[in-house]
Amino acid sequence: MKPSSISDLETPDPPPFDLLRVPGLGRLLRWRYCRPLLQLPLLMMSIVMILHGWFGPSLAPKNLATTLSWVHFRGVLVLVLLGAGNFFCLACPFMLVRQFARRFIRPRFEWPRALRNKWVSVALFVLILFAYELFDLWSSPWWTAWLIVAYFLAALGIDGLFKHASFCKFVCPIGQFNFIASTLSPLEVQVREQGVCTSCHTKDCIRGRREPSSELVTIRGCELALFQPRKVGNMDCTFCLDCVHACPHDNVGILGRMPGSELLTDPLRSGIGYLSHRKDIAAIAVVFIFGALLNALGMISPVYAVERWLGKILHLRHEAPVLGLIFACFLIVEPAVLLGLAAWLTRAWAKTERAPLPLIARYTYGLVPLGLGMWLAHYSFHFLSGLYTIIPVTQSAVASLGFAFLGEPRWTLRGLPSNIVQVSEIGFLLFGLAAAMTVIYGLAEEDSPEKPARAFVPWALVCLILWTAAMWMMFQPMEMRTMLMSG
Repeated sequence: MKPSSISDLETPDPPPFDLLRVPGLGRLLRWRYCRPLLQLPLLMMSIVMILHGWFGPSLAPKNLATTLSWVHFRGVLVLVLLGAGNFFCLACPFMLVRQFARRFIRPRFEWPRALRNKWVSVALFVLILFAYELFDLWSSPWWTAWLIVAYFLAALGIDGLFKHASFCKFVCPIGQFNFIASTLSPLEVQVREQGVCTSCHTKDCIRGRREPSSELVTIRGCELALFQPRKVGNMDCTFCLDCVHACPHDNVGILGRMPGSELLTDPLRSGIGYLSHRKDIAAIAVVFIFGALLNALGMISPVYAVERWLGKILHLRHEAPVLGLIFACFLIVEPAVLLGLAAWLTRAWAKTERAPLPLIARYTYGLVPLGLGMWLAHYSFHFLSGLYTIIPVTQSAVASLGFAFLGEPRWTLRGLPSNIVQVSEIGFLLFGLAAAMTVIYGLAEEDSPEKPARAFVPWALVCLILWTAAMWMMFQPMEMRTMLMSG
């Protein structure tokens, strides 16, 4: 029997990869107590880091607080964000303590309407970058421990007073870093079939639902106000999987997707609106991109010469105002000049009808892949160079308690050879450049379909300038922070 039409020859597209359909792992993730199970080890680790930071060795390379925070945690974080998604927020220990406290303290207030944006988290993001350099947090176990404590207190205080997930959505700078970086992740929490959501009348994924035996809402919906049928991308998604547990139709999964695809479109997004209209989220992207360069700059010797020169000509004896000038240059002046000039050229050459600020915001998101590439190159340098340092630090910490079953600390352990580390850095930077160029060209085709090159070139030049600066810094001698240089 011959097919009656060409359509009969067509085979349906295979369903996208769904992490929740993987045998064993999917069942674990769908388990209601999976999140506490993942949070508990990180909570215990955080407590150990705090105690060792306060009472352990003051030398950073021999302390768990500094070694785990500034070498291992950051490296694992960016690699997981690139390879999977925002799974740190899923396992966030701060939320485990917060959830336990809510058994006794019920939040009574709504987050202030004037603060329902990202400006507080932008300021905190910059403040942490600034404090990291000013107080040399990487070399101070005591201050690192207090930073962890401050995080716990902030999460408890804010979410103890305000309903929903106000700390995650509006305050947490680590969360904002994860949100921006996870736009390049290959996985996304999303609905499997839109038709199922269309016929759903309860909207439990956002409202939460009641168990048949209870009159109270026992399974909460999304606390970050992301309505699943209209959710687009990973921005503001903590991978908490509350929507998965709340959906009565089992219609929410962790689906595979093309990394960075959400940066190419600008639809109306649930809980967010239009990305091109969100100046606050664009500001986080700017700090994410230019802060990557600034954070790496603090490790190379030329920056110290610049600080001394500025201090001398301005007659400043304290580091804080000098460092403040450097931060203003890299996070305000440089972005304003480069992005503003690129927007002006785009409007002049491509004749785009977008207003300047939405245009800057739109193409700034196109530079996010390069920003992630720079963070990956920087953090992988520390992580891979100090990959095995956790072994002697743990041996030393256990021995200080009077237990010798792990043996004598092997302080000669370091990490991977420098040539392998450098190849990985170059690879991450090339990945960031290629991905950013791809996204930027996609944006240019949408804005100027007849002559996309005219919209592409100005932003490609910005991309190349930043990439060249990152490559130059990578080949400068860098401080081996939080690592012993001799046995």
